[in-house]
Amino acid sequence: MVPTSKSLVMGVIVRSLILMGICVPGYAWAQAFDAPEKTINGLNATLLDTMKQAQQLGVQGRYDALAPVLARTYDIASMSRMAVGQTWSSLEPAQQAAVTDAFTRMMIATYAKRFDGFSGETFQIVEIADRASDKMVKTRIVQSNGKPVAINYLVRKTGPEWKIVDVYLDGTISELASRRAEFTAILKSGGPDALIASLRRQGDKLLSGS
Repeated sequence: MVPTSKSLVMGVIVRSLILMGICVPGYAWAQAFDAPEKTINGLNATLLDTMKQAQQLGVQGRYDALAPVLARTYDIASMSRMAVGQTWSSLEPAQQAAVTDAFTRMMIATYAKRFDGFSGETFQIVEIADRASDKMVKTRIVQSNGKPVAINYLVRKTGPEWKIVDVYLDGTISELASRRAEFTAILKSGGPDALIASLRRQGDKLLSGS
């Protein structure tokens, strides 16, 4: 369909309104559909909802509530591969799958263990910065006493969506770098089976509530 002069004028008006910060229903939503903040806002909303129900749900209930959201929010397959490092290519396909599954379970169990209550916290996106082809979404959790805790997310376009590939606790400490150091030490001393067993034990411990 050839755009009419009327549709071209409307397009210019809509773009102008957006630049001025005026929300245009529908159009603004479509523009933000695959934006990095959509990924993080979705995660934060789920975390808050889970925190508010934390006591009723218990650790396993929180795990079940968080699992589907975290699985689609994080690029866990890529994170598993990066955490293992160069050794990844030497693993059998079954071992790669087992590492990814155990890492997924452990990561979700970590969230279920940590976010175990609500006392008025709020989540805020502070800034979105370019980092090569990726984006760094800088956020903070503001505690009930007003003290902010920085959590930054490195997100990468995966298909039509932005997915998290690393988390920086306190704004600077790479979770993936910490995991890589841990995985490298276990692989060096016991090989891939030892890594799989370690990840499974960590998941079991977190879900047991201990």
